Amino acid sequence: MKILITGGAGFVGARLARELLKKGQLDGQTITELNIADIFPPPADLSADPRVRVHTGPLLNQAELFASGFDAVFHLASAVSGECELDFDLGLRSNLDSTRVLLDGLRKAGNAPRLVFASSVAVFGPDAANPLPDLVADNTLPSPQTSYGTHKLMCEYLIADYTRKGFIDGRSARLMTVTVRPGKPNGAASSFFSGIIREPLAGVETTCPVDPDVTHPVSSPANTVHGLITVFEASREAMGGRLALNLPGLNVRVGDMLQALEEVAGTQVRQRVRFERDERIAGIVANWARGSTAERALALGLRPDASFKAIIEQYIEDCQQPSYPADALRGLNH
Repeated sequence: MKILITGGAGFVGARLARELLKKGQLDGQTITELNIADIFPPPADLSADPRVRVHTGPLLNQAELFASGFDAVFHLASAVSGECELDFDLGLRSNLDSTRVLLDGLRKAGNAPRLVFASSVAVFGPDAANPLPDLVADNTLPSPQTSYGTHKLMCEYLIADYTRKGFIDGRSARLMTVTVRPGKPNGAASSFFSGIIREPLAGVETTCPVDPDVTHPVSSPANTVHGLITVFEASREAMGGRLALNLPGLNVRVGDMLQALEEVAGTQVRQRVRFERDERIAGIVANWARGSTAERALALGLRPDASFKAIIEQYIEDCQQPSYPADALRGLNH
């Protein structure tokens, strides 16, 4: 099986690549070649695997690669929410234009590969004609309030239409906010959901830009990757349609996230987080889903993480891996 992962050098993409290489097969077929297309090179352990082919550069310049023929595609590459709000043209290029180049390349190849698109819970938002429910469901009408969410929704519809025409076998999975992400903060408005856990564990003081009563659906990296693979391997009948589905999320309050941090790592670590409201971030988050359900994903056997404490414990365990920063848990020893 020949696989393509766009955004495969990023955190979720690299984790997905490692999991696929570890398994050695996808949907019962042996993985013979895994292509990673991203703006920057993947981690060294991935590049060193003889099954991996690296394609570095803007996706807009990789039309020839996309038309070369793949059996499986995971489309994860995307400019994140904060970037899209600050640079409108960047968002259009990175999210819409690149997706169109990818889909047209796959169409040109002519073998109708199966494709999983990493959409987002950001497709949901409040509108005067469409109030946001407490829990967004698979069939909640999307009305995004950010450019990023709008791009994701437009790509969902493109993928559904390319599937209707028989050019691909596409399925869109709406990811909940993935936490805890390692490394430095990124441009996503949701970056603080990782930062308020990651930085204190590393011994770094940090701020939370929203109120402790803010609630939002989140998912661990491992559960997110498991969801993407499960959605790929599901039959079209099991998917129950070609429109997007929600991946399961743990609906959690920010204050409870910090309480879980204290339970796992102690009071001193928790005290490295202080609340300092950022009106720009808080304004974006106020238009996000407060919680979600995922009935179609549940029917595929997927489940949310057991608790936020379990998510933190997963991150601490992950930090033992060489791909994580060496000082990621320095704060536990202070």
